[in-house]
Amino acid sequence: MTQHAVEMNLPDHDVKPYYFGIMLGYNTSHYNISHHPNFLDPTINKRISDVESGNTGRIHLGIMANYQLSKKFDLRFYPLNLVFSEKKLDYLMKDNSVENQRAESIVMSFPLQVRLKSDRINNFRVYTLAGAKYDFDLASNAGSRNTDNMLKIKKNDYGIEGGIGFQFFMPYFILSPEIKFSYGLSNVHARDTELIFSNVVNRMNTRMLMFSLHFEGGGLGK
Repeated sequence: MTQHAVEMNLPDHDVKPYYFGIMLGYNTSHYNISHHPNFLDPTINKRISDVESGNTGRIHLGIMANYQLSKKFDLRFYPLNLVFSEKKLDYLMKDNSVENQRAESIVMSFPLQVRLKSDRINNFRVYTLAGAKYDFDLASNAGSRNTDNMLKIKKNDYGIEGGIGFQFFMPYFILSPEIKFSYGLSNVHARDTELIFSNVVNRMNTRMLMFSLHFEGGGLGK
């Protein structure tokens, strides 16, 4: 029985020093919260018994630039990367009622990543990535006057990222599904002692899980 060789799509792709792509995706995010010492002081905190942050989902989109350092390693940067997110905060009050707050963000994110690629198997490849990012929140309310007891979120954040993805070589482009975890290192809570919901919270660090589809191509040969 005759075996037919698999037709290689984009056979010259790996000789391109750099190429570009677009990215669309869905993310879920929340805050990792640590309590302030005032939380345990009954003379200061007379109303709140607990605070939690739950995951909520939004979309993200961007433009990717990829530079191939070697056969195995790439350097990736996103000159345009817009992340919409929303973090839900639930305050359990001492009278057993629940107060809800939502912190919406529109973030310009600038990740710089190193990607480790496997050998190409016909029209398929797997890769892992790791890197760092800087985020600027366009919807930050840290500088606003707050009369509604809403938490204030700082404009700037930075963190680290890691993930795994797959490249499927199509006739005219590469489709790359990717899963990435983003771990914020900066405290984004602009604490205000005059606000009861802010006074009991010390640190808030962002946590985000991102599911993305990259459409890669458009590179230049040597």
